[in-house]
Amino acid sequence: MNDTKTQVGQIRTEVHGYVFKIIIDNVAKKNSFSPQMMAQISDAMTLLDRTDDYWVGVLCAEGPDFTAGLDMPKFFGPKAENTEIKAGNIDAFALKSRCRKPIVTAVQGICFTIGIEMMLAGDIVVAADDARFCQMESKRGIAPLGGAHFRYLTRAGWGDAMYHLFLCDEFNAARAHKIGLVQEVVAPGQQVARAMEIAQLIAKNAPIGIQVTKEAALKYIEAGEIAAIDYIPKIKDRVFSSEDMKEGIQSFVERRSAVFRGK
Repeated sequence: MNDTKTQVGQIRTEVHGYVFKIIIDNVAKKNSFSPQMMAQISDAMTLLDRTDDYWVGVLCAEGPDFTAGLDMPKFFGPKAENTEIKAGNIDAFALKSRCRKPIVTAVQGICFTIGIEMMLAGDIVVAADDARFCQMESKRGIAPLGGAHFRYLTRAGWGDAMYHLFLCDEFNAARAHKIGLVQEVVAPGQQVARAMEIAQLIAKNAPIGIQVTKEAALKYIEAGEIAAIDYIPKIKDRVFSSEDMKEGIQSFVERRSAVFRGK
């Protein structure tokens, strides 16, 4: 990739066994997102969701910051650019469509606005100790549009959610961990390695079991306990008819580690 393309920002991907790594790369602009990058991250999430051999995703960023948010002039104003997200694609904010695979996000430095919304659209967050969070949209005369208004609630509860959404204040990794937005805090520079380690641990489990667990948990978020209970027979049908279930039982009998195939 030539220097010109690198300067305008891009989303890169790597494959590490069953782990699909998605990398935000616009370091010169604190990893702020252009419309093209929004389209690229949607493409990457869609590839993760629909590729059978990708069992877990890791979302991370190059450089000292996760993202400063949107490159505002490219989205609003006379020089705004319009790049359409492909129809049927996975939405990076998990508003219209959500990735079925588990996603571990590693954040560091500045993680503002859409950065928080993207990490909360995933499942597990590892933050460097130097991470800085701020949902500042209302300071600009707008409001969060990528899911912060309800995902703060599901992770942090009403009081802590409204505290930060109303104040539009900056808070650190320790605070994010305390209120449940972040699951682990590590030394700066270790966040991606730890996220990859967690992803590899998840990938040792049966992917069908992991995916239906996520689906069932989302049923509760979307429709409550009764819907989650009603979904249990579907979980049973999916896992009981899988080759991985047979392998799990056989490996237990033989006292060895299971080798799952995602079938």
